[in-house]
Amino acid sequence: MEVRFYADPATGEPHIHGHGVSEAEEREVSSPLEDGPGAEGARVAIGQTESGRYLRIIYVPDVGGDSVFVITAHQLGPKALKSLRRRLRRRQ
Repeated sequence: MEVRFYADPATGEPHIHGHGVSEAEEREVSSPLEDGPGAEGARVAIGQTESGRYLRIIYVPDVGGDSVFVITAHQLGPKALKSLRRRLRRRQ
């Protein structure tokens, strides 16, 4: 699957770099723990990287379904991580 990233106009780098997330880490979350609708047609995925970081990724799937456009991604804070773990426990 092709992954494209929103480029920060000020730096020309992918916007996710400003949040301390690399492209490789974003790709590690290929099977998210949660994936739901976001604002204005975007999707919000939450998943864990191989190193153990939990990331929230905001993306827009392309119409063909074979690529995505990642808008931003950042690490979950302590309260959001606690809430995620609670939701995952309730599903079991």
